[in-house]
Amino acid sequence: PDGRYKKLPDEVYKRLEFHPASFEVIEHHVEVYVSADGGNFARAERPADLFRNSLATASLVAGIYNLKYVNAQPIERLSKEFERSDVFLPTQTLCRWAIMGAERYLSRVYARMKQKLPEYHVMHADETVVEVRKDGRPAGAESRMWVYHSGELESKPVILYEFQKTRKKEHAREFLKDFSGICVTDGYQVYHSIADEREDLTISGCWSHARRGFADVVKAAGKKDLNIRESVAYKSLQLIQTMSRCEEKFAKLEPAERLEARIHHILPLADAFFAYLKSKEGSVVPKSATGKAISYCLNQEAFLRVFLTDGYVPMTNNAAERSIRPFTVGRNNWFQIDTVSGAKASAIAYSIAETAKANQLKPYEYFRYLLEELPKHGELEELSYVEELLPWSETLPKCCYQKKETES
Repeated sequence: PDGRYKKLPDEVYKRLEFHPASFEVIEHHVEVYVSADGGNFARAERPADLFRNSLATASLVAGIYNLKYVNAQPIERLSKEFERSDVFLPTQTLCRWAIMGAERYLSRVYARMKQKLPEYHVMHADETVVEVRKDGRPAGAESRMWVYHSGELESKPVILYEFQKTRKKEHAREFLKDFSGICVTDGYQVYHSIADEREDLTISGCWSHARRGFADVVKAAGKKDLNIRESVAYKSLQLIQTMSRCEEKFAKLEPAERLEARIHHILPLADAFFAYLKSKEGSVVPKSATGKAISYCLNQEAFLRVFLTDGYVPMTNNAAERSIRPFTVGRNNWFQIDTVSGAKASAIAYSIAETAKANQLKPYEYFRYLLEELPKHGELEELSYVEELLPWSETLPKCCYQKKETES
């Protein structure tokens, strides 16, 4: 400033501030007119409400879905958090909005995703326990949340949850009725019996489950057991891990190249693995942990070998297990679901949240966009418009997409 210095470009630095979620009440005015004789009224058009005469908006209900189904927060906790922002919404109201939004609107997208899934060549399947408090059965009765996941190589991934009261075969049979291809599972006998009924369905096993039995034995022995390296469990585990390391190297190959590499490198290891188990089967106590692990693998051999016949089929069912984990994390927080309608709504919301993430979308923005667009179509039975709202649609607004780290 005094002439001894000249101005250089500013030194620029950034700091990241956090602003807690906030609420805003928007007051809408609708013009109303009355005729000169007072006999007729006219009103200006108003946008379709999410729920008739309700405070709920697309952004608010999307926020509820995001907090509960993405961030695993119980509804009761949301109500308390809202209260700390001077917004008083009872738990029952938040639950009702979540259920209504799923039943009236999100179910349309869910139904189309359910139609899409059987079109793929590979599907993953898994299920987990859930307790529903008011389901007409004695307290503590276990229901099931099933999850179905498209093959990992699909460019338009679909992850679908389905609530059912039981683990019965009929539920999986109904879901898979339109699917022709390879279903990757954890060895649950129901899937095998369904495949026995059909010629167009093949079941592929999961090597992570095969590994787990031996890994548990080795872990239980600990480092203090100096003989563990000579055990059947340890040697079996080493063979599986060698196969897994090979598979990791082939992850980016095209399916045909991956299959060729598997046949050349992994097939001999698999042959050696099963031959080793058969040679040791008679010398291991059948009811011991190692004996059970051997029995599982030998019983599942045909299914565990399927990935060696098709480059599209993964070695494990980890995709389904990863997809069901958000539900189990949430379950650890809220323990049980109150009603069957709440369980079905949860299946829909989890499906859309997980499929959105799999398609690199921001779950909150996608939920909000759906809840803004779907009410515009009223109760139309013709649902072709839903195609433009699916998670892989090229017409979704930019705000729905997750930025890459380099774009941040």
